Amino acid sequence: MGNRGMEDLIPLVNRLQDALGSVGESCSLHLPQIAVVGGQSAGKSSVLENFVGRDFLPRGSGIVTRRPLILQMLNAETDYGEFFHCKGKKFTDFDEIREEIEAETRRLTGSNKAISPVPINLRIYSPNVLNLTLVDLPGITKVPVGDQPADIEYQIRDMIMQYICKENCLILAVTPANTDLANSDALKLAKDVDPQGLRTIGVITKLDLMDQGTDARDILENRLLPLRRGYIGVVNRSQKDIDGKKDIQAALQAEKKFFLSHPAYKHMAETMGTPFLQRILNQQLTNHIRDTLPAFRSHLQSHLLALKKEAEEYGQYNPDDPTRRTKTLLKLVQRLAVDFEKLIEGSGDKVDTVNLSGGARINRIFHEHFPYELVKIESDERKLRREINYAIRNIHGVRTGLFTPDMAFEAIVKKQISRLQGPCTKFIDMVTQELITTVNQCFGKLSSFPKLRDETERIVTTEIREQESKCREQVLLLIDIQLAYINTKHEDFIGFTNVQQAYNQSNKKNVPGTTGNQGVAPPSSLIVIRKGWLTITNIGIMKGGAREYWFILSAETLSWFKDDEEKEKKYMLPLDNLKLRDVEKGFMSSKFVFAIFNTELRNVYKDYKCLELACNSQEELDSWKASLLRAGVYPERVAEASPSDPKRQISLFCSGLHYPSAPSSSCS
Repeated sequence: MGNRGMEDLIPLVNRLQDALGSVGESCSLHLPQIAVVGGQSAGKSSVLENFVGRDFLPRGSGIVTRRPLILQMLNAETDYGEFFHCKGKKFTDFDEIREEIEAETRRLTGSNKAISPVPINLRIYSPNVLNLTLVDLPGITKVPVGDQPADIEYQIRDMIMQYICKENCLILAVTPANTDLANSDALKLAKDVDPQGLRTIGVITKLDLMDQGTDARDILENRLLPLRRGYIGVVNRSQKDIDGKKDIQAALQAEKKFFLSHPAYKHMAETMGTPFLQRILNQQLTNHIRDTLPAFRSHLQSHLLALKKEAEEYGQYNPDDPTRRTKTLLKLVQRLAVDFEKLIEGSGDKVDTVNLSGGARINRIFHEHFPYELVKIESDERKLRREINYAIRNIHGVRTGLFTPDMAFEAIVKKQISRLQGPCTKFIDMVTQELITTVNQCFGKLSSFPKLRDETERIVTTEIREQESKCREQVLLLIDIQLAYINTKHEDFIGFTNVQQAYNQSNKKNVPGTTGNQGVAPPSSLIVIRKGWLTITNIGIMKGGAREYWFILSAETLSWFKDDEEKEKKYMLPLDNLKLRDVEKGFMSSKFVFAIFNTELRNVYKDYKCLELACNSQEELDSWKASLLRAGVYPERVAEASPSDPKRQISLFCSGLHYPSAPSSSCS
């Protein structure tokens, strides 16, 4: 019956577990326990049923254990079970226990293989058991089934880690003998949290299913992958035995006979089998409780003192005390400010993986929507030439001019600069609206104080509107400053021609038979704007079908390589005279496609008039469009601007440009 004189330790921890579970403190206080870890169909359920001597656990294909089961086994004269969620009800029929486990699992997780970390507490009384508490965890899986999420493997791993990473938890790592021990999921997880093997107990199941001529002697003798607490081998009932309702006592006798008769295990038969495993677990859990109880008692007392101190403060609480009211008010307002700052900075406790929020939406306005509004300022070249002609003629009056007057140039440029006011004011409105939306998300924690919420909302909204007005005045002032003086000596005004000349001179050294200035540094146009994977979708099936390549975009060219090592270049496409159009997404396609074509109707790539490129998401598509716009590849319906045009200079200056979708069109 285990360690005499210490049999009350395990029931004591059970009572603590029940008490703490009823107040929701079982997770914060790390009770000594044993967690059962293993892959699907490793034999965990069979081991637990052999301990009890009854069939009471759900069985089937896939994930059967979908919630942690805290199984408390207590030695008693009669057989029955009790659930923590069904207090006072005794289950004498163990088939009903199985049905209750399944029903309670479905209550939280549904009927299609979802999982939940909320445990089920089951206490079983039986004369066949020793005092023992085990936590049966879901089996480790790799592939999601049913309505399970795609990251089911990581969810189960996180659930298991919540238990086994605690120093007070012993790990019962169950591994079938007919698989390679080095690939054991249970031992791998145990090694992650217990690298020295001090808390891990190895259990090897299915020894009778190993190939003839092989055995697990080296493992069971603790020579292959040593554990401080060693390995114990067991032989469970086969699926045929379970379907045939084979008695567990008969199965235990067959297990004993197997070890006594097997030539590789008969010398260690006394330290193998389910009864020995149960005794060892009882002994080790008892000793583990004895060793950890002083530290746990100290931790519990300090936690209790903290709770008492907090309770005393609430006992002396006077709702009419103005000091406490002020303190509460300040805490709520400070918390609101912290939450708002976290949403803007992106440093919140929870990260939204579905939608953009807070600062990310404002960032998108800066780098996508605002440049989009700038690009929409289209210039009609014929109209612009006519305006320039009229301006020059009006300034000359009755005279015939020999040179272009500066006043005509300034009049045209100022008119173009004035057109920036519309996008800028719209940009301010969009940012203001996002700020108000973001701060409204933080008011939920003030719902218990409706008057405080309304007044805080009014004050914050008023402040945002006041700052909006100041910002609008400042932006319009900056535009007025640009209108006040046109600096034709600025390097950005004349620099484009100089850069092109330097670039042409430096490139001569790469052309046979030419010489150039070897000391000229490469211009900024050689700087890489973007790298990434894209799929070319309009290559014929006879030529290999759609292929994915590694693309590099600079200010002058678009190149693609076989892979991201950039060793084998497939093609380099100059950006001169290129434009972009959207391609309608196919009915069965998950890709987002855009096309690049030449405005002079020349072939873009080999025999193709255009190049259709596909991305995996709309965000990636918008990002590539923005990068192409930075390189001067404009959408089909946006007029091409000359390098010296103010709109062109503005677009080159802005980073992360974005533009609207053009009408859908296919390549001819």
